[in-house]
Amino acid sequence: MTSDKPQPPMALTSTIDLLERFKQGDEAAVGLLVERSLPPLKRWARGRLPQWAREIDDTQDLVQDAVIRALPRLKTFEAQHPGALQAYLRQAITNHIRDEIRKMKRRPAQTELVDNHPDAGLSPLEKAIGQEGIARYEKALAKLRPADREAIVARLELQQSYEEVAIALGKPSADAARMTVARAIKALVAAMDENR
Repeated sequence: MTSDKPQPPMALTSTIDLLERFKQGDEAAVGLLVERSLPPLKRWARGRLPQWAREIDDTQDLVQDAVIRALPRLKTFEAQHPGALQAYLRQAITNHIRDEIRKMKRRPAQTELVDNHPDAGLSPLEKAIGQEGIARYEKALAKLRPADREAIVARLELQQSYEEVAIALGKPSADAARMTVARAIKALVAAMDENR
């Protein structure tokens, strides 16, 4: 399906516009969506699989499998904001990790028990501090203005360059995006301090 309106080059097209192009039958759009989404998803997913279950797949395979499974549902997915697709795909990865963990629990690997085998994983205290920090961050993020939230998600979670953040947020330059992100981070820190 083609439009009379000239389309911007694919590399400069927003994620939401690419998603709409894909829904209208533009198969090249899905390739670029996946290409853009995989690197930040791989960084995000790294280490989310418990140590005892890491033999089943490496992070890259898990992320790719989850994204491939989610692709058919993208035709009906409605992105409400620029970070919505990443959030949707993160949830798909989380669900895939849970499925893999369930499989591992049903058929645990056979290992020989030894008398002295220290746990290489995180201590309960380290786990609690990590979970608490994530909870404070997410609670503080939810309190921010939508524009600040989008700036933080784009820069910190998706690890986009300032040029990419400028495109995503409709800012005139990378410097304008840098200042927007700096203000948003200041607001986030203040909100996190309130949550102590």
